[in-house]
Amino acid sequence: MKELLRTNDPTLIAFATHLLTGEGIASFPLDVHMSVLDGNIGILPQRLMVADRDHFRASAVLRDNGLEPSP
Repeated sequence: MKELLRTNDPTLIAFATHLLTGEGIASFPLDVHMSVLDGNIGILPQRLMVADRDHFRASAVLRDNGLEPSP
């Protein structure tokens, strides 16, 4: 698994997941429930992971839709 996106904005994770699902790319969100630890103030970023083989194509899908993947 490779990290595709890291953000504090949960709506970006949902949008990226929707875009990837539409292209047939499976993704897995990590750190979704970390808000319990930071008191729901959003200081801990969430990560969106994809399989190694899908990373290049998933990065292209995000760029094509105006999102910048994590380096």
